[in-house]
Amino acid sequence: MSPAVKYTLGRLGLFVVVFGLLTPVPLNFLVKAMIALLASAAFSYFLLAKWRNEMAEQLGTVAERRTAEKERLRAALAGDEAAAAAGDRAAEPAPTADKNDKLEATPTNRAEAAPAGNNEATPGSKS
Repeated sequence: MSPAVKYTLGRLGLFVVVFGLLTPVPLNFLVKAMIALLASAAFSYFLLAKWRNEMAEQLGTVAERRTAEKERLRAALAGDEAAAAAGDRAAEPAPTADKNDKLEATPTNRAEAAPAGNNEATPGSKS
């Protein structure tokens, strides 16, 4: 189970226990809820310290990984090819294709691959 889930469920459990202990006390429902919230926060500081530290470590490693990925992507956008290929899953070599899988060059494909035309100005046009 994830440390964040354990800690969250622990906090919720402490709140329910404290609120349950306050039910016989003749107070307004919202006042009981506020007292239970404050008391469960104080108890969780001491009782759930281990789970809180585990959750903080997990969040720290996730933040470090995201920061490294962000730096890699910024380097790739800046034109650093080595940084772009370092962590890029899409740049991994694809499985080799069979010779029969390749498209043959058809006349329409050759026409699309040919240069679009001459960029020189035509006679009579203003340049």
